[in-house]
Amino acid sequence: MEHLGILAHSAEGAALCFRAFCQEASAELGPYDHPDVTLDCISMARSMPAWESGDHHSIRATLAESVARLARAGADCFVCPDNTAHLALELPGEELPLPGLHIAEVVAERAARDGYRRVGVLGTAYTMDSPLYGRALGSRGIAADVPDADDRRTVHRIIFDELVNGVFSETSRQEYLRIIERLAARGCDAVALVCTEIPLLVTPEVSPLPMLDSTRLLAHAAFETAVGRRAAPRWRGGAVGTDVSR
Repeated sequence: MEHLGILAHSAEGAALCFRAFCQEASAELGPYDHPDVTLDCISMARSMPAWESGDHHSIRATLAESVARLARAGADCFVCPDNTAHLALELPGEELPLPGLHIAEVVAERAARDGYRRVGVLGTAYTMDSPLYGRALGSRGIAADVPDADDRRTVHRIIFDELVNGVFSETSRQEYLRIIERLAARGCDAVALVCTEIPLLVTPEVSPLPMLDSTRLLAHAAFETAVGRRAAPRWRGGAVGTDVSR
């Protein structure tokens, strides 16, 4: 089995990915058993000014530092349970020292497998306003839809004011459900929760649409990689070197 590295950027999403990875492993491998896993987290506060100014290259340098620490800890591959971070990881730059899975490709792969045709995308404004999911879903013939501008601001505000700080309120849950209902009314047949904290607020039992939970889908793909059922591609110059849908 391979040693998994988790590149954490926000604590809540990384913790959920870690738990889901270990839980899936013990369900299959036996009680208390899972592949070796190391989590590395450089404080998100270090990168927030760069997110706000749009300096993704400096964020990539910080994330690459974390990948290097995972490599030194003995990890064979890595995942990053933070969708927005992939906007920086994708940039041209020095080859990352470990192969890794791309979260948007993992989510899009499942959307295609489940036969969805129009997927609503909920995440940070950085992610929703980017081509990240439009590209990953579009390459599989799936349309990506995002909420209108006011609703995007609401989603983003709740993420940074509450979710990344471990605050999960019923008021915010209802706001998200309202926004998902609007996406359903526009023809979406699924919703991708592409901020890794959102699945802690919105669960399948209450969602008006079938959910693509980016955190748990990444954890599942990480487990499949760690036990040798899936290859982790090399990130060459920022881009994933091979098609992770294979």
